[in-house]
Amino acid sequence: MDLRAITSQFELTDEITPYGDGHINDTYATTASAPRYILQRINNNVFKRPDQVMENIEKVTAHMRKKIIEAGGDPTRETLTVIPTRDGKSYYKDENGNYFRMYRFIENATTYNSVEKIEHFYEAARAFGRFQKLLADFPAEQLHETIVDFHNTGARVAQLKEAIANDKAGRLASVQEEVKFALDRAPQATWVTDRIASGEIPLRVTHNDTKLNNIMIDDNTGKAICVIDLDTVMPGSLLYDYGDSLRFGSNAGAEDETDLSKVYCRTDLFEAFTRGFTEEMKDCLAPAEWELLAFSARLLTYECGIRFLADYLNGDTYFKIHRPDHNLDRCRSQFKLVADMEARSEELEAIVRACRG
Repeated sequence: MDLRAITSQFELTDEITPYGDGHINDTYATTASAPRYILQRINNNVFKRPDQVMENIEKVTAHMRKKIIEAGGDPTRETLTVIPTRDGKSYYKDENGNYFRMYRFIENATTYNSVEKIEHFYEAARAFGRFQKLLADFPAEQLHETIVDFHNTGARVAQLKEAIANDKAGRLASVQEEVKFALDRAPQATWVTDRIASGEIPLRVTHNDTKLNNIMIDDNTGKAICVIDLDTVMPGSLLYDYGDSLRFGSNAGAEDETDLSKVYCRTDLFEAFTRGFTEEMKDCLAPAEWELLAFSARLLTYECGIRFLADYLNGDTYFKIHRPDHNLDRCRSQFKLVADMEARSEELEAIVRACRG
């Protein structure tokens, strides 16, 4: 791949080298002095319409940029800056059908793969809350659904039931306990989508991949400054973003932990994230969103668990595995976290009530 030829499409001649450890897109960074730039090849096996991904990103970053400027902020650090091609597009498509995009590099800021300091998780919550707040008046229906039914838990249950019926890998007999756990909770799977359909929960712009490492933390201040990785931005419920953050961030154990005694919900992290998120969004949340806030953490954990279980039954065709039964280990870890959140539901609800005031 001739990277220099690709960067020239963005009117750059800087040297460029591989950067970061992302699992979806191929990422590179220029090596010249500031301002530096990030170049990415969009994975069109995952994102079938990269043009729609970039249209979404252009719309939401333009909206946020305007709000940030009005508030006296720095849009080059507080949101992604899309660099146009020579012909004014937000992406370049080469002769092989590869799609490339370029962003301005955000200097003196770091992402973290795990919660090293509780303050970072609080800051991440504020960043995701502010992201929601800046886009609260954006008409979400203008965005493309880049991955259909991504956080539609009811649709994920249907996929699991299909995997159970087909039993492609001949593993069903060995996971009866996990299947029962999943199906016992299936009636709760549509609680959020049903209320979106009824209008009780507003359709909002959602990030849909709210891991800690999608937040840039300023190296000097320790404050969260920018939400990145906007490929999955699309219409949905803010409960998806809040809930998935806690699925990932409040777990005392690893996502694929085999010693399930290490897997439980850390209420100090749950409280820190809920406090940070609601400090930003307190005046914007609908009553039904407040009502389902704590529930959404276990809903998104349940959803992830049934996705791992379905993939295990299908023969590990979607998620990359690094050992035998890896997807089953992931499933069991998620289900243990669900069970722990259920056992602590009164405590978690009390945290939400305290943050609501």
